[in-house]
Amino acid sequence: MMDRKYMKIALELAKNGEGRVSPNPMVGAIIVKNGSVIAGGHHREYGKAHAEVDAFENATEDVEGATMYVTLEPCSHFGKTPPCADKIIEKKISKVVIGSLDPNPLVAGNGVKKLQDAGVIVGVLEDECKDLNEVFMKYILEKKPFVVMKSAMSLDGKIATYSGESKWISGEESRKNVHKLRNKLSSIMVGVQTVIKDNPELTCRTENGRNPIRIVVDSTLRIPIESKLVEGARDIKTIVATTDRRDKDKEILLKEKGVIILVTEQINNQVDLLDLMKKLGALQIDSVLLEGGATLNFSALAQGIVDKVQVYIAPMIIGGDKAKTIVGGTGVEALTDAFKLRDLKTSLIGQDILIEGYVKKGEE
Repeated sequence: MMDRKYMKIALELAKNGEGRVSPNPMVGAIIVKNGSVIAGGHHREYGKAHAEVDAFENATEDVEGATMYVTLEPCSHFGKTPPCADKIIEKKISKVVIGSLDPNPLVAGNGVKKLQDAGVIVGVLEDECKDLNEVFMKYILEKKPFVVMKSAMSLDGKIATYSGESKWISGEESRKNVHKLRNKLSSIMVGVQTVIKDNPELTCRTENGRNPIRIVVDSTLRIPIESKLVEGARDIKTIVATTDRRDKDKEILLKEKGVIILVTEQINNQVDLLDLMKKLGALQIDSVLLEGGATLNFSALAQGIVDKVQVYIAPMIIGGDKAKTIVGGTGVEALTDAFKLRDLKTSLIGQDILIEGYVKKGEE
């Protein structure tokens, strides 16, 4: 019971690194001696000290003989920082309690092996520790970003009225929650039609938040030069994913504004989203918040890039045959082909209902 209690403290500390450590994982650590917490730390920023080292630096007394609780297996290799496992041994920690193993092939159990003499317990609040780093868990193994498809709709499944009005279907609390997600994930992606219609900024309005990288899917470069995204491209990294069908003259103008042009393969004359994910992964973009329209949402589901779905359901009914729904496109012909979710969670955000789930893939 005490191990779970202390691991919960380490988990809360780990969350302080949200939005600042990617593509590294969020990690928290505490040191306990004689029944008292004598130090706490977390990975604060990419390239800086890991949670274990941060905890050692914050210790209020000698740590020799103490127990360390850490949410993720201590690293055992030299990267931007020295191996944490070696530091733990050097400090003569007597026991290490680990939340979950690190799937990184450079670690993957090697940290535990190094610490065997100190005594190791693995798997305390393992599910919670893995959930905290679901982005990292996918990225480190596949080198592709974790994609969250987020949308807001009415009780009858509409994302706008028949005239196109959509501000605001979701309530204020839901919108605040989405901005926290923008801070947490490293990028946000929309289709070019959303830019043309809404001229969004796609920024994070959370206090002390970090603006995500903006990504626009635009196969021919229709994005307006005067749009807020283009005008702000020198201040906030902005990528336009396009194809060989792009307007080459427009490309020159966009680059002059600071926009990064990323050319992908084509599928049905559109951006190949699978190829785009590979290219974003190569740029160390480990996560994408997809706030697309109905067409882009269907393409993302059809190409299998969506990992998680978040839908905010507002207590209103819009109606209308021409009012758009969350997912458009051609849809599926048979129910057996429907995109199914697993591990569903529901919560009340203000007056809205939030439904979250993971997209089933393969034989899941």
